[in-house]
Amino acid sequence: MRLDPKVAAWAIAGATAIAAPIVASWEGKSNDPYTDIVGVRTVCYGETRVEMRRYTDAECLAMLNKAVAEFANQVLQCTPILANHPYQLAAATSLAYNIGVGAYCRSTVDRLFDAGDLKGACDQFARWRMAGGAVVQGLVNRRKAEAELCRTGL
Repeated sequence: MRLDPKVAAWAIAGATAIAAPIVASWEGKSNDPYTDIVGVRTVCYGETRVEMRRYTDAECLAMLNKAVAEFANQVLQCTPILANHPYQLAAATSLAYNIGVGAYCRSTVDRLFDAGDLKGACDQFARWRMAGGAVVQGLVNRRKAEAELCRTGL
């Protein structure tokens, strides 16, 4: 399914406005690089795709907004049905930001969204609760919040 570019732009803008504060709250912010719980170098709001150096608050916020918009775009490419579902797109964007777009696009969450089973897709968020081979309570909590966001308006 090919999305109208204007529809896609509106969907991405809406999802970014909803998802960025949620991603920020769960990722936390560190202006200085650190190693996360699975050994990945990270900075700002969980960013791993940039130079590992100290960033200002403004740089971190700009980086977050740009990254969330990029992830929303990639999620939308994978799951075009979400163009008309801003809360579900925002929740899926937060999930993809955390697990990666490739994992999201291969997930049951994506398959159920594609099949039109929005509630079923939202229910699958809870499966993504492990890091480094262990259940992480912070991920359990994040997935619960993402799933609640995902169910908004259903």
